[in-house]
Amino acid sequence: MVETAGGPAAWALLLSFLVGYLIGSVPFGFVLTRWAGLGDIRAIGSGNIGATNVLRTGRKGLALATLLFDLLKGAIPTFAALHWLGPAGAVAAGAGAILGHCFPVWLGFKGGKGVATAAGVILGFTPAVLAILLVGFIAVVALTRYVSLGSILAAAFAPLVAWLLGDGYAAGLYLLVAALVVAKHRANIRRLLAGEESKLSFGGAKE
Repeated sequence: MVETAGGPAAWALLLSFLVGYLIGSVPFGFVLTRWAGLGDIRAIGSGNIGATNVLRTGRKGLALATLLFDLLKGAIPTFAALHWLGPAGAVAAGAGAILGHCFPVWLGFKGGKGVATAAGVILGFTPAVLAILLVGFIAVVALTRYVSLGSILAAAFAPLVAWLLGDGYAAGLYLLVAALVVAKHRANIRRLLAGEESKLSFGGAKE
């Protein structure tokens, strides 16, 4: 572990953040759909580069791969930083990964909504928190068929769950997660309030 007397060295935390950002900024939805010959995913459906929009292409396997890679790009740098630098390092790497996904340098800082990558960060940092949030997410989606509502509520409750489990570092990071996810779902929130949000068909995602 790279530490000074007061904790991890500043340069190590900065490096952790930068590595997290670069890994998080890889736009897997964009890359995989291009590789599959489907064109630019940003011109399809909602224009988002995440797994839900990839599912709108009808390629379930491609959507699953996007979900997995987006999850891993949050989990791997966060878990590695937690191992090498402790909780402060995990916060730096996790914040970098989420910001990288939402604002990737490769796509003009216009990225995804951060849900899968945020879930990966939580998995790499506090798996117990993710397990609790996942139960709530599944329940909300099953009852309402609104994936966006499940995502927003899970992100909003993440800081509280982490705090109740006694992890102040994680709670602080998850406040950033909640702010980003809610901000990225502004249009979804407007549609939810207007009763115009798309619902999930259990055969696939609908517009």
